[in-house]
Amino acid sequence: MTSASVPGVLHHRIEGPAWGEPLLLGPSLGTSLAVWEPQVGALARTHRVVRWDLPGHGGSPAALLPAGSSIAELGRLVLDLADSLGIGRFAYAGISLGGAVGAWLAVHHPDRVGSLALVCSSARFGDPDAWRRRAAAVRAEGTGPLADAAAARWFAPGFAADPAAAALAEELTGDLRAADPEGYAACCEVLAGYDLRDRLGRITAPTLVIAGRDDPATPPAHARELADGIPGATLVEVAGAAHLAGVQRPEAVTTALLGHLGAGSADGPRHAAGTAVRRAVLGDAHVDAAIAGADEFTAPFQDLITRYAWGEIWTRPGLDRRTRSCITLTALAARGHHEELAMHVRAALRNGLTPQEIGEVLLQTAIYCGVPAANSAFAVADRVLREEGRI
Repeated sequence: MTSASVPGVLHHRIEGPAWGEPLLLGPSLGTSLAVWEPQVGALARTHRVVRWDLPGHGGSPAALLPAGSSIAELGRLVLDLADSLGIGRFAYAGISLGGAVGAWLAVHHPDRVGSLALVCSSARFGDPDAWRRRAAAVRAEGTGPLADAAAARWFAPGFAADPAAAALAEELTGDLRAADPEGYAACCEVLAGYDLRDRLGRITAPTLVIAGRDDPATPPAHARELADGIPGATLVEVAGAAHLAGVQRPEAVTTALLGHLGAGSADGPRHAAGTAVRRAVLGDAHVDAAIAGADEFTAPFQDLITRYAWGEIWTRPGLDRRTRSCITLTALAARGHHEELAMHVRAALRNGLTPQEIGEVLLQTAIYCGVPAANSAFAVADRVLREEGRI
């Protein structure tokens, strides 16, 4: 686990294996990245989890989000964080305002969001003037009065009876008391200007919507509006939970997220490892295009090759990737699979083979698999190597 405070970048914490698919977790207004504590252990088994703090909350400076900012400025901060970590495409889950950020990213930057989970969130968070009044009150009085009443909004009755739950509730309330008034107010102004209702249909990422049935801040009707507006979205309503459903009913929310992310099955780690190797060998652009182009008919095949070709074979320790590239080039040339051959000539370069070594592989193929097969393979390789500027 690493925690970082980098100038100009949201404070964040990274957990999970380096090979895991990146998963960004956004918090709700008034809380810190600790709000994801009940889920992070399970999620970080197979994902590279990045939790971040809102401006003025936890370790993020309030100055990152000036007064009068919009959801676009907050979304840009999240993209800047991802860019600073070398993360291109990522899964995203967010609570309330953190969910709004994810929905905005999915609309305006669909190439970056591979999957989306919205927890106790909304397409519009009520009367904009109410948020502006809250911003003014916090600037005048601080966050103390809000913290005094937070538990009633965040948790359904009886929550504090569990000592562990009560301790986390106290920690989160403390985060609200410690929030910078200017940062909190700027986030309120973001919520005042946020309305994504007419753009939900533009979200293409697979989406899970989670609602707390006893949530007074974003009631289940808000979740149903999201699920109805986002094509193919799945809706899960959690009984006995208010606004911080993941804290009050952690098992239910964690199970829903794992199922959505594909990490809840026995093949989850293999899929994650396969995706990482597939990206390393073929490149992000190729894998992103393959995933984006998948539909209901072809998605199972994409899942199959990710888990077995890449997660089962290419991850085995018995051969290095250079050797596997040599074998793959030979097999594809012998069978005349020229489109796949072109892709794997590029992969061979990524795996460290030189153009001369690729030529040697094809010469070997000519002897043992036939001159016509090698002749066609040389033509494919010559084209690819010229396109890549290697000859």
